[in-house]
Amino acid sequence: MESLTSGTLAGTGSFRCEECGYVVTLAAADALPDCPGCGSKSFARASLFSGPRFARTTEERSPEDREAWLEEARETTTEPGQYLFFERDGKNESIALQREWTRVGRSLAADVRFDDPTVSRRHALIVRQADGVRVLDDRSLNGVFVNGERVEWRELRDGDEIVVGRYRLTFLEVEPAAVGAADTTLEAAG
Repeated sequence: MESLTSGTLAGTGSFRCEECGYVVTLAAADALPDCPGCGSKSFARASLFSGPRFARTTEERSPEDREAWLEEARETTTEPGQYLFFERDGKNESIALQREWTRVGRSLAADVRFDDPTVSRRHALIVRQADGVRVLDDRSLNGVFVNGERVEWRELRDGDEIVVGRYRLTFLEVEPAAVGAADTTLEAAG
């Protein structure tokens, strides 16, 4: 009964020591003990998505590195159009947006599939229409961010960064003149 009146009753669930990371699981009437790992009394409720297993694998790029990466992404395109560029497993990938709807998520039905617990099965939709391209949050758990801001939907502009779970995707619009200029430069150099 002392734990009820002293405020040490934590409740059912898992708690992580803020000093050493040791996880303690408690039943409803258990009091929070000293940490068996380090003796600390400082605990926080543990989350499935906390800890190094779910840390972001894609670090935020410096502005200079981002510009160089965008330039490299633009150089890999041979056709004008709208693209999503992203890094997965240390490799750069691109997807040409050709249909009206492009699904991003963990589902097997997703057009851009990330098999990762930080990505919802139905995380985001990229919608192409005559008046522009938009990203929509498809009721995701962790949200969709465009240029660092959480959004429900947002019209995309060339170079916008979309964050889905731990993945960073960049929207690029490659104009016909830009592709033709790259081809002309290559011909002049050859």
